[in-house]
Amino acid sequence: MSSHFKEMATDAKRPKIDDEKCVLDPLRNFLLWCDAVKLTLSDKVYLSKEGTAAEYGMLAKEDIEEGHVLFSIPREVLLHHGTTKVKKVLEEGKTSLESASGWVPLLLGLLYEYTCPQSHWKPYLSFWPDFRTLDQPMFWSEEERDKLLKGTGIPEAVQTDLKKLQDEYNNIVLPFMKSNPDLWDPEKHTLELYKSLVAFVMAYSFQEPVEDEDEEEKEPNPPMMVPMADMLNHVSKHNANLEYTPECLKMVSVRRIEKGEEVFNTYGQMANWQLLHMYGFTELFPTNSNDTADIQMSSVYKAAVQAAQSEADQRLLVDKWKMLCEMEIVGEKGVFIFGQSGSLTYSELYTTLKVLCMPLQDFEEFCENEGWEEDEEDDDDQMEQALSFDGLMGLSAAWKCLLHAAAAATLDSYSEDVEVDRKQLEDQGALAELSSREKRALHVRYGQKSILQRLQQLTKPTS
Repeated sequence: MSSHFKEMATDAKRPKIDDEKCVLDPLRNFLLWCDAVKLTLSDKVYLSKEGTAAEYGMLAKEDIEEGHVLFSIPREVLLHHGTTKVKKVLEEGKTSLESASGWVPLLLGLLYEYTCPQSHWKPYLSFWPDFRTLDQPMFWSEEERDKLLKGTGIPEAVQTDLKKLQDEYNNIVLPFMKSNPDLWDPEKHTLELYKSLVAFVMAYSFQEPVEDEDEEEKEPNPPMMVPMADMLNHVSKHNANLEYTPECLKMVSVRRIEKGEEVFNTYGQMANWQLLHMYGFTELFPTNSNDTADIQMSSVYKAAVQAAQSEADQRLLVDKWKMLCEMEIVGEKGVFIFGQSGSLTYSELYTTLKVLCMPLQDFEEFCENEGWEEDEEDDDDQMEQALSFDGLMGLSAAWKCLLHAAAAATLDSYSEDVEVDRKQLEDQGALAELSSREKRALHVRYGQKSILQRLQQLTKPTS
């Protein structure tokens, strides 16, 4: 990301904002603002509340060829810590604003801009007058999360998020606001508003990719708000993509788009549980080709312990697990990830199964070589194929036994049986009676369970 941004327009040059119009017709006022700030929209597309996947979306007025620029956003129109009106104060205090998330400068800028009647971004921010349209699980009650999402990993992720944002607000944001009372007021810029803005950033922000691929340790760029780009909805099979240039950001069609078709961006390869957790929506089962299911690494170890024939075998497994942890192949809170075609963490899973199932003599030799085997190196392609759904049948009985037991244990962690969810999903009448939250949770659960069930079936012991 370029560190040199054009100076923001003076207040005199900024488009005049009509408060009443922002409330009554936010879309029209936003488009007028876009025109004033030179955010250019192609004549071949338009924004609409009708015929789109969510509240707002973009539709094609006519057929669009691949490579067409749908809209272009000047860098100075982006909202982040370097463009907000309080950028100088944020820059001066940046050492005190460091946090694990890296979001605090943007969030402080949003706290100021969202509550400032004269904000340059008011026509943009007016789309969210109270943030009630945001419905990530962080806004659900704990009871509702546990009831609908148990086993998916979302309740635990939300608890972590809520604890971190509360600590961040109390320990970093609040002291900074109190030291700048002319810009922020804790009575107005509350923890509740901060939580809403965290959800806003989760759902609508963009992170520019790090340019230098050689610097693997380079920190990711902080998030930024990108007016217009965040109006596009997501599907895994998208037809548009955001491109970054030094002067502007451009949304470009990546395939032909038919007249009347919705323009979809991609938020990346996101499983349904990630989409619900971060953005508050899901793709309908089975349309999300990026859906995944997790198996706790410790579940595979527990399956091995349960299958052990003697106390000596169990003691050996303790040493094997310790070795795998030291090699950083596994971790107590780590997961093995499975997608639609098999294991996505095949290297870690292959090594784990190999070590847990190897005889004592082989393990002693493995330890002597500090994990590296002199005679044999398992090829990445070989490991991927072996742990794909097409290759599972060729695994040894011992390996299949561990995978089968771990999949079964994971399926048992959900509130509902997989067949209950399947019947509900197939019954259109029952589906229609579900609330929006219940439907989204169902698509997350069943997407995960269908992957786990397939794993379980393919590793079933043969009689």
